[in-house]
Amino acid sequence: MRPDQTLVTLQREDTRITARTSEPFGREAAGSSEHDHPYSHLTTPLRQRGLSCTVEYGLSDYIVHAELPDGSALIISPPQEPPTDHPPGYPESWLVTRGHPDDSTLHEVIYDSEPDGPHARHGGSIPRLLAVIDTRLDQLGLPPRPELRRPARKSAADAVLHRAGFVPVVLVRERFHRLPSGMTDLVEQRQMVTLAIDMLQAEGFDVSCDPALLDPSLPPSGDHGLSLGDRLGHLTQSIQSAAHTGEVVAALSELTAPGDGVLQRLVESLDMTADWWEGLGETADPHYAKRLRYIAKKLDSYALEIRSMRGELADRHTDHPGRLQARVDQISPEEPAASRLAAALAVSPTALRTAPAALPSAAAAPPSPPPARPSSAPGR
Repeated sequence: MRPDQTLVTLQREDTRITARTSEPFGREAAGSSEHDHPYSHLTTPLRQRGLSCTVEYGLSDYIVHAELPDGSALIISPPQEPPTDHPPGYPESWLVTRGHPDDSTLHEVIYDSEPDGPHARHGGSIPRLLAVIDTRLDQLGLPPRPELRRPARKSAADAVLHRAGFVPVVLVRERFHRLPSGMTDLVEQRQMVTLAIDMLQAEGFDVSCDPALLDPSLPPSGDHGLSLGDRLGHLTQSIQSAAHTGEVVAALSELTAPGDGVLQRLVESLDMTADWWEGLGETADPHYAKRLRYIAKKLDSYALEIRSMRGELADRHTDHPGRLQARVDQISPEEPAASRLAAALAVSPTALRTAPAALPSAAAAPPSPPPARPSSAPGR
């Protein structure tokens, strides 16, 4: 494995085949200690809010000590007396107190889920524990936790595995993918694993896999091309670089076009999936079909609203303040002044290609933005 490359490991674990994504060597372990690891699900979110955390041994189990900016500290502790047996870091209950080493009068119980405590109904729930701690930290004026995003390469691996048919599994301390639980045929399993490896390698991932899980008789799947999501991503890029409302309207038109717009096709796909699912024969299938139809109906109403807003934006027909100047600033200073002016006045590459060679006079208005791109649907 190259030191800067993300690795996807496919292996059989008990009765299931899993795919786990690893960051480049050393990144995930950085900053953690042997004692910290069982409580990383507590210390990590606290550190994300700017607190300095240590893990210490109490009377019979490890506790988390988190220092607050005012000099006080949180003590997050599992039951200490009497000692209890539980998986490391996952006791049956929690006690969270706040105190100050120089002020004995400060003793605050923030959370108590022991059997006779006010939060006893939550037991050892980690999400409930963190939610109450976060509320108290908010009240104490600590900055909020920054929005977390999975590393780009891990997210990209998630997308590939999703398209290959794997199912995501999200637990408290880990996340990975697995083959569908109903896929028990070994031949079918090998075919899906082989396809997934082809797709992962085509995207530049390092892959580790037991050869017994592969089907060597399958030919390479070849170039998968751009996914539908990637093709729609070009609309996002065009909006990001837009300097005129017409450019954004052109992108929104692809989403909201009546009959064959992206949103309309999505609604149709959900409705068709509901019809198909309803006939599978399980007791819960009508429920899922009903939910899909409800979601499709809501999405259809949102599509109408977005279509209306697209019309409002089209009527504005104006440059975006600051975006046009930003486009001018990005043009290379080595270019002749005339070409820089022409590029600044053009609202899109299409307009630049179709504009007359002569530059407009000072009194002339900038050329109109291009109309929305015609649909590529068959017969159009």
